[in-house]
Amino acid sequence: MSNTTLPGFTLPPLKNWLPAVMVLALAFLLSRHVGAEATGRNLALSVWLGVFFGALLQRSRFCFYCVSRDFIESRDARGLLGIVAALAVGTLGYHVLFGAFLPEPAAGRLPPGAHIGPVSWVLAVGAFAFGIGMAIAGSCISAQFYRLGEGLLSAPVALLGAALGFVLGFLSWNTLYLGSLQAAPVLWLPHHLGYEGSAFVQLLLLGVVAFVLAKLHRAQPASSNGANEAPWWQRRWPTYVGGILIGALGVAAFLRVAPLGVTAELGSVARTTADGFGWLPARLEGLDTFRGCATAIKETLWSNNGAFVVGLVLGAFAAALSAGDFRPKLPTGKELLRAFGGGVLMGWGGMVALGCTVGTLLSGIMAAAVSGWVFAVFAASGLYGGWWLRKRAAPQ
Repeated sequence: MSNTTLPGFTLPPLKNWLPAVMVLALAFLLSRHVGAEATGRNLALSVWLGVFFGALLQRSRFCFYCVSRDFIESRDARGLLGIVAALAVGTLGYHVLFGAFLPEPAAGRLPPGAHIGPVSWVLAVGAFAFGIGMAIAGSCISAQFYRLGEGLLSAPVALLGAALGFVLGFLSWNTLYLGSLQAAPVLWLPHHLGYEGSAFVQLLLLGVVAFVLAKLHRAQPASSNGANEAPWWQRRWPTYVGGILIGALGVAAFLRVAPLGVTAELGSVARTTADGFGWLPARLEGLDTFRGCATAIKETLWSNNGAFVVGLVLGAFAAALSAGDFRPKLPTGKELLRAFGGGVLMGWGGMVALGCTVGTLLSGIMAAAVSGWVFAVFAASGLYGGWWLRKRAAPQ
């Protein structure tokens, strides 16, 4: 079927938009179904927040490892600048909301639900392990979910590895908590600088990062695969566009439901399963008192984060179908092994760091949590180390 043409505008062909509409219809039915639950309003909203998040991730290629690899290998800083844009928009939005939640940022008080975690060597080690894991697996956990919507068949293996990593994190938690985390400070910039000072310092730091990235950026050669001549619905969005929209979405999610995060449901499933088999200690000391992508024994089928993650996959699936990016391919045994091993490292690191690149880094930095900045530095270091290991192991 030929494309439908309007004056100055071409609509996608039926084979592109009809399957995407069917997926969105499935998301609508899911939101109606979960809307019947006791906490249905938040569950239904979580589905749609996830749909928009997944579509934005897929269309703008908002993958922490992918854009970092672009910079390491080609000095292409556009993707990392997109992440900076998301953090800047989120920082402004969060600080506007903080005054409504907590008019005076007095010591000992924190805005409800914000991902503000303890700062210790455990956070640094967890972030470093997470960075290595996403380099080995080829994507962070959020990107594994959105690339599952693109047909990445190794993604379930990586997520299974992450679930095992969470179990290993639970098994090591009491030792880490009693040895370090129980005395670790929870550092929130507004406690020390006020809201205005916190916003200024955050934007200054992000501006410095953006300046350095822009100076190091190397102009990229024109695409030779015809991407620039592709129809508009097949072109990837600039990462800064996705970043600005994701920053705004993060503010809306924090206002209405919870900060953005993708590991709480995965960790809760892992915790419930392991507890059911009797693998975990009778008590995980202090775990439920910390902020972040909190895990809990599941007592109901649906949670806000579970609905969000399902929506994420559906949104990425719809976006990939509409753009012709849904291309399933059987992975090799080596790819499956890397996905599983990297997933284990990401799961362990995400559990002890109380979140991943979305929950601890993205939502944490937006919330002016020092833990978010620490996670960013050590995850970036681990990512570089994992990239170096992959390059060394690759056949010449």
